[in-house]
Amino acid sequence: AQLEESGGGSVRLGESLRLSCVASGFSIDQYSMTWFRQVKGQEREYVATIGSSGAFANVADSVKGRFTIFRDNAKNTLYLQMNNLTLDDTAVYICYAGNSDNKYWGQGTQVTVSS
Repeated sequence: AQLEESGGGSVRLGESLRLSCVASGFSIDQYSMTWFRQVKGQEREYVATIGSSGAFANVADSVKGRFTIFRDNAKNTLYLQMNNLTLDDTAVYICYAGNSDNKYWGQGTQVTVSS
């Protein structure tokens, strides 16, 4: 069972990216899912979370109004739509799936924002 992120890349200030996180070996519909990000040498930072059905979602204040988390359980995929990117959004973005029984982490995808 694993999570694999994709969609990262290098963009300019103000541009957009959509990250995807595909699960294999398990069904995400029993898991809440979260995006974190991490800059090398710094603590992992919470970005956004979504409940198993998608009815509940929350994003960090630092990305509120610019990032949207959503999921497609039929495709076993989690997404993060990132708009109006800033230099502070540069990081490795990592997805996580968890419930009372299991926890899974992806390897991350790099997002680099430049001026």
